[in-house]
Amino acid sequence: MVDAQKIHVTCCIAGGGPAGMMLGFLLARSGVAVLVLEKHADFLRDFRGDTIHPSTLEVMHELGILDEFLKRPHQEVRQLKAQVGDSYLTVGDFSHLPTRCKFIALMPQWDFLNFIAQQAKQYPAFQLRMETEVTGLIEENGRIAGMRAKTSSGELEIFADLSVGADGRRSVVREKAGLDVIQLGAPMDVLWMRLSKKDGDPGQTLGRVDAGHILVLLDRGEYWQCAFVIPKGTLDEIRQKGLSYLQKQIGELVPFLRDRVGELHDWDDIKLLTVAVDRLRRWYRPGLLCIGDAAHAMSPVGGVGINLAIQDAVAAANILAPAFQQGHVHLKHLQQIQQRRKLPTRIVQGVQIFVQNRIIRRVLASQTGKARPPLVLRLAQRWPILQTVPAWLIGMGFRPEHVTTYPPDAQRASTENNGLVSG
Repeated sequence: MVDAQKIHVTCCIAGGGPAGMMLGFLLARSGVAVLVLEKHADFLRDFRGDTIHPSTLEVMHELGILDEFLKRPHQEVRQLKAQVGDSYLTVGDFSHLPTRCKFIALMPQWDFLNFIAQQAKQYPAFQLRMETEVTGLIEENGRIAGMRAKTSSGELEIFADLSVGADGRRSVVREKAGLDVIQLGAPMDVLWMRLSKKDGDPGQTLGRVDAGHILVLLDRGEYWQCAFVIPKGTLDEIRQKGLSYLQKQIGELVPFLRDRVGELHDWDDIKLLTVAVDRLRRWYRPGLLCIGDAAHAMSPVGGVGINLAIQDAVAAANILAPAFQQGHVHLKHLQQIQQRRKLPTRIVQGVQIFVQNRIIRRVLASQTGKARPPLVLRLAQRWPILQTVPAWLIGMGFRPEHVTTYPPDAQRASTENNGLVSG
């Protein structure tokens, strides 16, 4: 048996998604030696969240990379619109947000992650290992001392002062750590698919809601990324009715797509997102922290999962970077991170569960008649200022985070300019 290769690093992060990549970038930018492990060979996985919200764009401005980011192909959504029954509604208007970018940027997640990786690689403290799958944790005297992983060339043991689980809702790290998960439930699942976009199609991101059906359309430039919401656990029942049944449902709900539902050739063209809403009771153990979906799986309602994960990463970096620079991360620092992010997480999940149970569940259970917009949306059409409320909740969230860390040279220069360091 070949011994596992052993390496040592200050911080090891499992998962190259938005939370893991952003935390790795921020820590490396602060001079902390960090290794991010991603089990896939690239970031090219479709039907992942593609919404970059104003709060995240503000973070990128604070990092000085926003202008370069916005040069990449993307779409900008300044209003969220929906059709409920026969009513066309503006759900949210981002034009009044106190940010530089008063819009949601739509960009494939792999492009976003590649961009963050390119920025992070400018710092010598950053390492990214692809095709490296975390399989377990290394525990010494009740403390997590690192991670075990498998690669194409063999087993790997990474010893780290801090291990971070940012490996998503099916987190291996949180499972191996034995952290207690609170299940909050969801009444629906989502079928993801893509259909071509043609000249003359509506140019806005649209949600279509009618009795028994909900479809969200995301404009990806050359095609529509479609999310068809179904009652939880009913995929087998739908499949038994045949692909033509699903095609018909989509065509009736969105008539301009009738001429292209045939692009769904078989069930392989349709991906199931099993919706789960949960959170860890405690996000940490000595030597270990979980963030993003590994700490709190979010509903797709509002599309805020990516941005909440990035907010976690910013908050974690703001606390961890100074601790690492001072010599050691203690349990109190991990507690501070959870305490900082606990309330925003609970509020967002509370809103999502309310929408799931009070609106989505009822729509999916309805079989006849036209759907009628909820009172709050009808009022928002009469008094447009009310449209800023969902825009704030979706675009900024609760307690948006700001970058307070700096590269070591910049931090030293700032201190010297303030007369606090002399030669």
